[in-house]
Amino acid sequence: MAMKREITVTVNGQQHHSQVEPRMLLVHYLRDVLDLTGTHIGCDTSQCGACTVLLNGDSVKACTVLAVQADGSEVTTIEGLAPEGSLHPIQEGFWEKHGLQCGFCTPGMIMASYQLLKNNPNPTEDEIRKGLEGNICRCTGYENIVRAVQYAAERMQASASQPVGAGE
Repeated sequence: MAMKREITVTVNGQQHHSQVEPRMLLVHYLRDVLDLTGTHIGCDTSQCGACTVLLNGDSVKACTVLAVQADGSEVTTIEGLAPEGSLHPIQEGFWEKHGLQCGFCTPGMIMASYQLLKNNPNPTEDEIRKGLEGNICRCTGYENIVRAVQYAAERMQASASQPVGAGE
């Protein structure tokens, strides 16, 4: 019988207490324990980025983090990016600009895009490509992904420049 450790992790704003094996990866914790299957398992070697989530506000590949390392941390997955029933501007951008085909890489791309736009709200095309370089898409050729991030950047800047109460 494997020794288990208790962890407390806040995921998408909800605190979870769990007993986990010390070797369990964060991606497996999210998918198998919390049933948050939007975070995809692609390669288990940190090459593809399909498992990208935010850990304490920074994007990480959840296949490279042990669940016990996330103890006491805040994790945001694709499910927590926007309130249920709505889309975050990045999600909207992927929809509007056709930044996905099969959709497998999309959650990781969106989470990496979130980190990129948090640090650089008005990136150039080259900066977008550089910011997403750790995420692989085998379907799209990246053109529409770049357009989706540009769309999101414009939408996020427009909403940030609106006066409080505008549009309500």
